[in-house]
Amino acid sequence: MATTEPTEQSTAQAATKRDFPFYAGNPVLLRGRQWAVVLLGVVLAFALLSLLPVPGPPLLGQWVRALLFVAVPLAALALVAGRHWTALFHRVGWKDVGMMVGFAVLNTLVSIVVGSLVISTAGADANPVGGALQDMGTGERVLMFTSMIPQLIGEELLTILPFLALLYLGVTKLGRSRRATIIVAWLGTALLFGAVHLPTYDWNVVQCFVIIGIARVILTIPFLITKNLWVSAGAHILNDWLQFGFGLFAGSLLLVTL
Repeated sequence: MATTEPTEQSTAQAATKRDFPFYAGNPVLLRGRQWAVVLLGVVLAFALLSLLPVPGPPLLGQWVRALLFVAVPLAALALVAGRHWTALFHRVGWKDVGMMVGFAVLNTLVSIVVGSLVISTAGADANPVGGALQDMGTGERVLMFTSMIPQLIGEELLTILPFLALLYLGVTKLGRSRRATIIVAWLGTALLFGAVHLPTYDWNVVQCFVIIGIARVILTIPFLITKNLWVSAGAHILNDWLQFGFGLFAGSLLLVTL
């Protein structure tokens, strides 16, 4: 009997033919009011991540806020898309894993170069997580690094859901070309991503829009290629683990991670 298990080649071919979800009826079309619900969920999730007080140990609060950061936007998406909310996520193959590693390394190298230029000209502020890691024991560091997994998936949702909303607005609503709209949404969400990091980096505009913005441009590429949020999230997680891990190893508190 012939097997029905997907091969690595068939998975890669499916990814090549796959289109972005929700903006043009695949698997369902989300319209203006529905996108408003999704984006409201994104805003609420970011507010909870930034402002929600959680009694108890700081790491408990970190975990609670990180989980809500993922759950709230997905709940909003499920509310308007039903069971099709899973269209953001697809099977991950070995080529996808290689892409995660490759883009994490590429972004780290680019961040080092761009970060060095910005530090030497405009200056840069330390990521407070780097300082916190320096003062933690081994167990606390493990909990902190693992808590980055849901938080960074949330950061992908914060980027990709507005990207898809802009794609709907440009292509389906305004009739603009798909390619031009993708470029505008890609760069626009990179600026959005830099903007939400302004409080983290003491409102250093150059640092957030240049270092963080360029990093976001790179880390969105895996999603543009695969239309699979797992792949961009994996690259993002590996990127931050690599950069925070290197900073911890080197004893440096001046990190330019996302």
